[in-house]
Amino acid sequence: MPELSVQAPRAWVEFTDPANDQQVLRCDLTWLTSRYRCIFGAGCQGIYADRPDDGCCTLGAHFSDKADERRVAKSVRKLTADDWQLRDVGRKDWVEVDDEGERKTRVVDGACVFHNRPGFPGGTGCALHAYALRRGEEPLRHKPDVCWQLPLRRRYRDVDRGDGTSYLEISIEEYDRGGWGAGGHDLDWYCSANTEAHVAPDPLYLTSAGELVELIGQPAYDVLVPLCEEQLARRRSLTVHPATAARRRRA
Repeated sequence: MPELSVQAPRAWVEFTDPANDQQVLRCDLTWLTSRYRCIFGAGCQGIYADRPDDGCCTLGAHFSDKADERRVAKSVRKLTADDWQLRDVGRKDWVEVDDEGERKTRVVDGACVFHNRPGFPGGTGCALHAYALRRGEEPLRHKPDVCWQLPLRRRYRDVDRGDGTSYLEISIEEYDRGGWGAGGHDLDWYCSANTEAHVAPDPLYLTSAGELVELIGQPAYDVLVPLCEEQLARRRSLTVHPATAARRRRA
């Protein structure tokens, strides 16, 4: 089935951050209650048609800040040749600078230097992700921020209350094509609005609990969970994610 438009009615909720009353969480319940899951290696076609085995690892990953890069660097030093196919190539040179001067993971032979290619004895996919799973740890402890946050997107906005004060709005939403900027329109395939990726047995707010806690904190997540449960209990078809709804109709 072709990729569906995400420009559909959505259910949003706002609540004050329990850990900081100067922040408001704005969360997309339609996305968080969807049945999306990453299908890398299980039907993912890759963002470019000529690189179907790369998933979204073709372009490499930009670092969110210096702390993000330092955290990844600590994990890189721990990877062995059994973990990382391109270790000899990338160990001392795994970072590059793009045309705009932004630092990112290096691209080698068409994909991220940490992407283990098909046939590697340690398994296909991200070396940092596999390393974390073998240690029984959350991959977010080792991967670049942009990698572990997908398919979630966190955005910030200062909101004027109109009385001379303001608050910080933190939005948690779908990392759709638009999250990639103008280049998102050039991707040959993308997963978040594709029915093939809406096959999880549980909703996203549960399967990505670790990532959500990292993004908004445990107190806010504890508020979010019953709001998601209430959204599911309503079963309003108008605000069900279009790809999840289409997948249900096919079942």
